Amino acid sequence: MENEIKYTEKEIELLLKKHGIRLTAIRILILKEMFKFKNTFNLTDLEISLDTIDKSTIFRTIILFEEQHLLHSIEDGSGSVKYCVCTQDHICSINELHAHFHCEVCKQTFCIENEHIPLIHLENGFIAKSINYTIKGICPKCKDINHMN
Repeated sequence: MENEIKYTEKEIELLLKKHGIRLTAIRILILKEMFKFKNTFNLTDLEISLDTIDKSTIFRTIILFEEQHLLHSIEDGSGSVKYCVCTQDHICSINELHAHFHCEVCKQTFCIENEHIPLIHLENGFIAKSINYTIKGICPKCKDINHMN
């Protein structure tokens, strides 16, 4: 959990209020833990780091945060849904979704925030709720390790 983003409890409370999420001690703790992940995380990662909190509470909180556009989910093909806290003013809107990179060696998925997913013009009647754009390959760390062998 290197390069974690530091937020005070007050900043986290304001962020939850901004998203219309009722404040509870558990929600504040879960969001604080989510900010410790540099890139994406999955449910298991969060359950391990919050081992004293009931797994169903963590899952319900993730769903709530996603519904309130505080985080977004990524299906990278690994079979495990990844999550990422929205950093662009903390609002995950369809216009601000970005690309992701999934390393096939270490299985990590990285946010590529400076590469926005292009909007596709949909015919009348279609409503986009999410877009998934994942690039697969080998991350720099794994590339360097593989070249050393």
